[in-house]
Amino acid sequence: MPSLVIVDSGPLIAAFQTFDPAHRACSQLFRRTDLRFVIPALCIAEAAHLLSSRGGVQPETRFLRSLADLDIRLPEPDEWDVIADVVARYSDFDLGAVDASVVVLAQRLGADTIATLDHRHFRAIRPAHVPAFALLP
Repeated sequence: MPSLVIVDSGPLIAAFQTFDPAHRACSQLFRRTDLRFVIPALCIAEAAHLLSSRGGVQPETRFLRSLADLDIRLPEPDEWDVIADVVARYSDFDLGAVDASVVVLAQRLGADTIATLDHRHFRAIRPAHVPAFALLP
């Protein structure tokens, strides 16, 4: 069974921008068949916005067309308070709602691996369900 990986916005963006320094690593990551990727819906919104603002409608459109077969999860109604708690807990670290939604989804699904380019934030986070996250790529 493939290992579960929660996907942050950064790898999504890099995979669709050939000029991004992490493009190759992220493109290769998403081709792996030994991993099962789950994406928080807030990351989809952030990635679409940033792709559009950096490259226009074409990369955003390609990105949106790629979503049909992906496992995208909205926060559960009771998780919004947990997301707010994570944001408050790391308020001196400027951890926002999108990153907090990654943490909360990982906790919900019992995932210990995050696909992110934001190693600074995700190395500092101490999740409730594992000692620390493993980070890819």
